[in-house]
Amino acid sequence: MAYTAKNLKKTTVSKYNKFFKMLRFYTAGESHGKGLVGIIEGLPSGLAISSEDIDTELKRRQKGHGRGGRMKIESDHAEIISGVRWGLTTGAPISLFIENRDWPNWSEAMSPQKDFEGSVQPVTRPRPGHADLAGAQKFSHRDIRNILERSSARETAMRVALGAVAKKFLAAFNMRVGSFIFRIGSAVLESAVNTASGADLLRFSKKAEASEVRCPENNASAQMKAAIDEAAKAGDTLGGKFTVFVLGAPAGLGNHTQWDRRLDGLMAQAMMSIQAIKAVEIGGGACLAGTPGSGIMDEIFYKGGKGFFRKTNNMGGIEGGMTNGMPIVVHAAMKPIPTLKKPLRSVDISTKKPFKAAYERSDVCAVPAASVVAEAMAALVISGVLLEKLGGDSLSEARRNYDSYIRYLAQF
Repeated sequence: MAYTAKNLKKTTVSKYNKFFKMLRFYTAGESHGKGLVGIIEGLPSGLAISSEDIDTELKRRQKGHGRGGRMKIESDHAEIISGVRWGLTTGAPISLFIENRDWPNWSEAMSPQKDFEGSVQPVTRPRPGHADLAGAQKFSHRDIRNILERSSARETAMRVALGAVAKKFLAAFNMRVGSFIFRIGSAVLESAVNTASGADLLRFSKKAEASEVRCPENNASAQMKAAIDEAAKAGDTLGGKFTVFVLGAPAGLGNHTQWDRRLDGLMAQAMMSIQAIKAVEIGGGACLAGTPGSGIMDEIFYKGGKGFFRKTNNMGGIEGGMTNGMPIVVHAAMKPIPTLKKPLRSVDISTKKPFKAAYERSDVCAVPAASVVAEAMAALVISGVLLEKLGGDSLSEARRNYDSYIRYLAQF
C-alpha cells in the first residue's frame, strides 16, 4: 500500500485507538427515561461476575444522610444483558441495564414516539449551577428537559455498575479501591489524610461504610450530619471533599511519553467528569505548592527482599504519569448541589423575563454518593492502564503476564 498523507493519517489513528482503547465504556439513558444502559468492552474472558456483585455497589451509592426523595423510589438492580455466560465473562462486550422505577409516571413525557409530543409543558426556566442554559444553547433546544434529563447525576448509577465490574477485575490482581469523606461544609475530619498509610486508608474506608456520611470518625460524622440538617432547615445545600484510593497497584502503570497517557491526567479527568466535582488533587495536592521541594519529595530506598520503596507518599502514588508502587491517593471537592429550596434568580429562555428558580426533588448533600461514584471511575481508569500493560484475552493469560511482571520488578 502506498502511504499517502491521507491513508497514513487514517492508519495512525486506527493504531492509536487500538493501543489506547484497551478498555472502553459508555453509558446512555435519561433520568426519567425507561432506564440506563452501559457497555464495557475490553475485559478478558474468565472473570466471575454476577448481578449481585453489581447491586452491592449500587446500594452503596444510594445511601447517605441528606439524600432526597428519588432514593426512596429507586432500588437499583443491574441486569446483565450480554458478555457473561454462566457467571463468567466471555471476552465480548458486557452490557448492563438498570430500570428507572419512576418510568411509568413519565412514559408519555419521555416517550421516543412522536405521538406523545406536547403531552407535558416544555421546561423553559434554566436553573443556576446546572447544565440547563448552556446545554439548551449548544443543542438549540427550546425545551430544557432535553438537557437536564441526561445531565442529571442519575447517570452515575450506571457508572457505579460498570465500576463494579472493573473492581472485580482489579480484585483478581489483589488490588483494592476505597474511599471516605473528610469534609462536608465546615465539618472536617481531623485525621491526617495526606500522610495516611495504605493500612490506614483501608481502615478509614472500612469504618466509613458504617457511617451515614461515609466518614471514618464518629465525632466528625456527627458534626457532618448536623451540618446537613442545618442546611436542610435553611433550604440550602452542602458540598464537601473526599478521598479515593487504590491499593496494590504495581509500579509502571500509565505512561510518561504523551500528555494523554499520563495516569494522573487520566485520573483527574475521570474525577472531574463526575457531576458537581470542581477540584481534584493527587497526593498532597495544592499543599505541595507552598512547601520547599526538600520537604515533600518521596525519597527512594532499597532493601534486599523488599526492593525499592518510599517512606512517604506525598505524590499520591504517581510520579511522571506512572504508578510508583505506593498507594494511589486522589482527593476531590464537590460543590453544593445547585437545586435549592431557597430560590435563585434566573431568566426564562422563552419570555426573557426574570424569575426565581423553582425547587424540584433533590438532595441536600450527595458527597457520600459521589465518593462511591469516584471509586467506580478510579477502578475503570486503573483497569484500563492495567490492561494496557498486561494485555491478555483471558484472565488466566493476563494473570500470567502480571505474575511475570511482578517477578521482573522484584529482580530489577
